[in-house]
Amino acid sequence: MTRVAGYGRIDRARTLSFTFDGVVRTAHPGDTLASALLAHGVTTLGTSVRLGRPRGVLGSWTEDPCGLVQIEEPFPEPMLLATTVDVVDGLVARGVPGRGRLAEVADTARYDHRHLHCDVLVVGAGPAGLVAAREAARAGQDVVLVDDRPTPGGTLTGTEMIDGRPALEFVDAVAAELAAAPHVIHLQATTAFGHYDDGFVLALERCGEGSDPRQRVHRIRAGRVVVAAGAFERPIVFEDADRPGVMLASAARDLLHRHGVLAGREVVVFTVDDSAYAAALDLHRAGAAVRVVDARAEAPAGWARRCADAGIVVEAGTDVRGTLGDDRVRAALVGEARREVPCDLLLVSGGWNPTAHLFGHVGGRLAFDDELVGFRPAGDLPGTAVVGAAHGTYALADVLREGAAATGSAADAPHAEPEEITPRGTLWRTPGDPARQFVDIARDATVADIARAVGAGMTSVEHVKRYTTIGTAHDQGKTSGILASGITAELLGRPVGALGTTTFRPPYTPVPFAALAGRDRGDLYDPVRTTPVHDRHVALGAEFEDVGQWKRARHYPRPGEDMAAAVLRECAAVRGAVGMMDGSTLGKIDVRGPDAGVLLDHLYTNLMSTLKVGRVRYGVMCGNDGMVFDDGTVLRLAEDRFLVTTTTGNAAHVLDWMEEWVQTEWPELRVRLTSVTEQWSILAVAGPRSRDVIGRVFADVDVSNDAFGFMTWQDTELDGVPVRLARISFSGELAFEVSVASWHAADLWDRLLAAGEPWGITPYGTETMHVLRAEKGYPIIGQDTDGTVTPHDLGMAWAVSKKKTDFVGKRSFARPLNADPQRKHLVSLLPTDAATMLPEGSQIVDLPDDGLLPPPPVAMLGHVTSSYRSAELGRPFALALVRGGRDRVGEVVAVPVGDQLVAVEIGDTVLVDPEGARRDG
Repeated sequence: MTRVAGYGRIDRARTLSFTFDGVVRTAHPGDTLASALLAHGVTTLGTSVRLGRPRGVLGSWTEDPCGLVQIEEPFPEPMLLATTVDVVDGLVARGVPGRGRLAEVADTARYDHRHLHCDVLVVGAGPAGLVAAREAARAGQDVVLVDDRPTPGGTLTGTEMIDGRPALEFVDAVAAELAAAPHVIHLQATTAFGHYDDGFVLALERCGEGSDPRQRVHRIRAGRVVVAAGAFERPIVFEDADRPGVMLASAARDLLHRHGVLAGREVVVFTVDDSAYAAALDLHRAGAAVRVVDARAEAPAGWARRCADAGIVVEAGTDVRGTLGDDRVRAALVGEARREVPCDLLLVSGGWNPTAHLFGHVGGRLAFDDELVGFRPAGDLPGTAVVGAAHGTYALADVLREGAAATGSAADAPHAEPEEITPRGTLWRTPGDPARQFVDIARDATVADIARAVGAGMTSVEHVKRYTTIGTAHDQGKTSGILASGITAELLGRPVGALGTTTFRPPYTPVPFAALAGRDRGDLYDPVRTTPVHDRHVALGAEFEDVGQWKRARHYPRPGEDMAAAVLRECAAVRGAVGMMDGSTLGKIDVRGPDAGVLLDHLYTNLMSTLKVGRVRYGVMCGNDGMVFDDGTVLRLAEDRFLVTTTTGNAAHVLDWMEEWVQTEWPELRVRLTSVTEQWSILAVAGPRSRDVIGRVFADVDVSNDAFGFMTWQDTELDGVPVRLARISFSGELAFEVSVASWHAADLWDRLLAAGEPWGITPYGTETMHVLRAEKGYPIIGQDTDGTVTPHDLGMAWAVSKKKTDFVGKRSFARPLNADPQRKHLVSLLPTDAATMLPEGSQIVDLPDDGLLPPPPVAMLGHVTSSYRSAELGRPFALALVRGGRDRVGEVVAVPVGDQLVAVEIGDTVLVDPEGARRDG
């Protein structure tokens, strides 16, 4: 065990049990999976993605590029960092070879969203962020403070002094003051992962495994954003620096002070930055034997003196060239002579990179600071301030002043003793074999990869990133991105500041899709919509299909019937007597206003403004390209009011499309659009005996042809409930559509079924409806069309007005391509054997003389769009889009079905009752 007494903020009074790679181990509340494994001496967590090299832990938080694990319990999740996984009782995890796998079981946890508004959002609860939040709260502002670690304080270890007391006491006092302020929301374990325009920030809160919800996405709108996100320590590149046991100096210090874990007993610290000396001294005090290697010509005098007093050897003016070891480092190779220095932990510090990602998300510019040896925010952004280490300010006294000044006055900053900082050295890599010098440990990308990119002529870090994949893994280059810029600049002989960095984009850290979805999953992601008559369909044994979000009865099989048999029976019933279908899912849009007719004339290919009250007209809508995208009927309810019906799956799109035209192109039109799809249910009664059924239920209505003509509607009542009747047919048979407020739809269904019993009324589903309409050559938009079909292609030139000066899509009809006689036309296909069912989507080809399909390429004439068996025709038939189809009626072509060519005859689309005599009964 490498747990050290007297260190850490874990709860040693409680013990948790977890399993990693099949081995049960113990931990304490406050441990991460990484700290718990290191406490047990487990340094290898998995292998690398490309080369299969062992991988351990480099950082102690989200900057770690290599400690990837897969969580199995309590909730399945792939590709998490062991450094960010809180240990809970029963946790089951395993190491991964650089990539995980999607879970094979459902995630049963709940995820949530929350909207917050505030005057000031502070990101980061280190010393700068705490002071900024405190000053804003004292000024009476609404404050939200978020921090990604479980507890506030940032990198403070407790050894520092603020206002004359240990720093962590100061942190607790500020946190208590913020908790007592009614206008402050303080969220720990919450990562701000995206910063957008106008002060909009997305943050992910980890509520805890087993909590409800497990995670919550906060959508925060702030008047001002203060970024106090700290900085990440930067490694130095040398040979085999990817071995487990090579770690950032700050990570080892963090593990010690947060988790009481001593990551090694024999430690070498390789640095060009003063901060690593604090880690060296802390680990020495905790019981480790420590040696410091400082690549600068001289070690900082103050730190060297303290190390000497502690008995720590400091070597200056040399460097680390590589490591030795198998699953863990066992020695550092120091200096040009590559002298072996035994160690089980090699700490590295190449300086610090300000965590300026949120600043970059909104277009903030970074500039290289030679003294800082890093890129820091440059210039101002309205509504955004960057303070503390995120701004490149590292001395604690200066950090506190910047935090106070961000939301108040620097004069109110807490006191900390000034620090003497020796100038940092600039060292991206040490001499060695480029193929063994890993820049991005997550991607197994090396200096040799960068050299190849530069040799290929790439001079932009963006191009180098994509060529080498550096910075494209889960960590998004937190430790490797700036290294890649520095090494690329060296290879090009250019200043690193001129080269710049890659672009910072959200998310700052990976965010689970489940968290982004929140409660919008399962039925709440794609709600199941059922009609008011759904229970009646279930009772009748209906099989359902999904149409858009709706459950529609597809057919009603009787015992021993498959779908084919049930559909043939239902079709025969409608053609021979009477059937009833639930058409409530059709989109319905109420269009009203003095200019309602003008709008519809603009949107439909045919005239609607001339429609008389009490009449119905079929209409087609086209896009700007002249291609059909929806159709339906239009009822004129009053001089200033119409009811538009749309296809089921297209209802929302059509309404949105109409609103876009009204709001952006014709805002002067006095018209309002309202969806009434759910408010009105429609029951279609079709067949030669439908007049008898309707007349029996609505005895006060004269349903004769003379009194109730085709494409007209009438209002009536049934037991005091308003009902609208319309003579509309999608089957070619005598038919009525009965509309009623949805509250009464189920009762109306029962009444109509009971009234139709003498004539054997038969409920029929969408599959039967498809067959009936196809027999009449009525197209279904989206099935018999594919976005390249005009009304003329469908044989509906009659629906395109020649009187209107303009409508959406009219101009496109004049294009030569749309007048080409070889365009694909909708036609029927009849297999000459009167037996073969043509698969929908099948291609159509010319019939070869020998009846055999020639080798590819084979010229395609078109494809089958709809294919059914017909009870009325006693044979299969199909609809198809065929090149120049109307001019080929009577020709025999072929459809490949399996390894056979099926001969089919091209015909007119109307196969049943071409005279239209059945329409009026």
